[in-house]
Amino acid sequence: MTRLLIVSASVLALVAACGKKEPKAESPASTPAPVEAASSAVSASRDHLEKMRSQFAIVEMKPDTSFLTNEEARVVNLLNEAGRLMSAIYLRQVSEDNPALRAEIAASNHPDKEILLDLFDLHFGPWDSLDHDKPFYGAKEKPAGAAFYPADMTKEEFEAHIAARPEDKSAFTSGYTVIRRNEAGALIAIPYSQYYKAELEAAAALLRQAADITTNASLRKFLTMRADAFLSDDYYESEMAWMDLDGPIEVAIGPYEVYTDGLFGYKTAFEAFVTVKDPTESAALAKYKNYLRDMEGNLPVPPEYKNFRRGFESPIAVVAQVHGGGDNVPGVQTIAFNLPNDERVREAKGAKKVLLSNVMGAKFDRILAPMAEHVLVPDQASMLLRKYMGAETLFHELSHSLGPGTIVKNGAATTVNAELKELYSATEEGKADVMGAYNVLYMMEKGEFPAAEKENFLATYFVGLFRAMRFGINEAHGRGAAFQYAFLKEKGAFSVDEASGKFRLDFPKFEAAISELTAEVVFVQGDGDYARAKAFLEKYAVLDDPANRVIASLSDIPVDIEPVYRSRI
Repeated sequence: MTRLLIVSASVLALVAACGKKEPKAESPASTPAPVEAASSAVSASRDHLEKMRSQFAIVEMKPDTSFLTNEEARVVNLLNEAGRLMSAIYLRQVSEDNPALRAEIAASNHPDKEILLDLFDLHFGPWDSLDHDKPFYGAKEKPAGAAFYPADMTKEEFEAHIAARPEDKSAFTSGYTVIRRNEAGALIAIPYSQYYKAELEAAAALLRQAADITTNASLRKFLTMRADAFLSDDYYESEMAWMDLDGPIEVAIGPYEVYTDGLFGYKTAFEAFVTVKDPTESAALAKYKNYLRDMEGNLPVPPEYKNFRRGFESPIAVVAQVHGGGDNVPGVQTIAFNLPNDERVREAKGAKKVLLSNVMGAKFDRILAPMAEHVLVPDQASMLLRKYMGAETLFHELSHSLGPGTIVKNGAATTVNAELKELYSATEEGKADVMGAYNVLYMMEKGEFPAAEKENFLATYFVGLFRAMRFGINEAHGRGAAFQYAFLKEKGAFSVDEASGKFRLDFPKFEAAISELTAEVVFVQGDGDYARAKAFLEKYAVLDDPANRVIASLSDIPVDIEPVYRSRI
């Protein structure tokens, strides 16, 4: 989930000031296991903690909500409350120890208590999400599967259980269960609706209260169905209803992305995006969804790898975020998202692209634009254009709806996600990036963007890869950016200026490499070939010395922003 198209200066307005993020709420559900006593004895140095804190620029967000009616404002405030419950669940999805560990820090006399709590809230736990999840408080390593699985469970044990009990496969690989051990130590699957019952019942009540207030029929339908889904773990009908959502309030709330599950990529994380729509900007971008079928047909792969089964409805919404929750809150901030992820909905209706204009505007002005002079030689650093950060964002999201989704392997229907497992997120994010670039170039051929600005676009896209790689190449977007960088290097798309260590782009080779890489990733996904995907990422998702030196030179520029939203509008 990344990037966005801007069609007017208003969409990219940055509102920057200082503020303090609200602390995360403790989960009211089942009591977590006691925290290891040794955790409080170890923490990073003060200098290291301050360096971590400086990586995020605090930005006070003041989206315009003056056009909302009193009814709509009441609905938004209820949704904000539900979003905080998504944070309570996600805090435990990262680690069951998190609520108790935060309480331990708060009750301690640690000399760095204030900054430790600040960083804990920023990262939703004691692990630095920008530095390979290294602990900055305590010595406990973050399990690859977060808290979706028992910490002592291996991939081999999980797969052996399914092999011995194939009737458990559906529940074990479901996106809506946690895996735990019973009293005998055997693995069991517990539905989210049971495991997070307290929070989900409270969230469902808030959604029903909002549904009772709103006079918007499509919003009422979605909120009612999503409240039911929280208690049944059946999200299909509410996802279909979300695709039809229309009006000034655009809300996504529930379990969506699988990035946090680094073990298998099966389990979804709870989050919330509470936003208000800009109807003028949304209408201006609507024309691009009409090209989706053409873009599928234009992919540089044989016909059998093209996917015309997915729906091409794909509405586009430009919004301002007014609040977030759960997986949307910690660490690197989302600037756009493409949902739902359910392939059944995608094949029936496509997917909706939601572009967070105020978040993206802050990132362009505070991060991407200043990075150019560190990354590119001077005569190319001046080529960056704001609108092409936006174009890459939009077409990244559109490209999530293109290429293989449901596939056939060994004679059985399956999905790319199921076959690539924990490798899926990185390959999909990198695919959406490079395919997005491929499609922006296609739109230039169609006359939708000026062909004379091709080099401006490519320069903006290349600097954007460094913005993502700074997130850390263990994170899906950063890893996807790393394999693009290495592939482009192999194809001669850039060289390193020996005197400055900065990059010079070879634009014709760059354009050719984008086409080649688009095809390669589609082949990996379309074949559902885990071994090939693993070999591809091991070869390309690495950083060389020139890239590391440039990234190190960016220390004066924030890695990301920490938006601060009002709790009520």
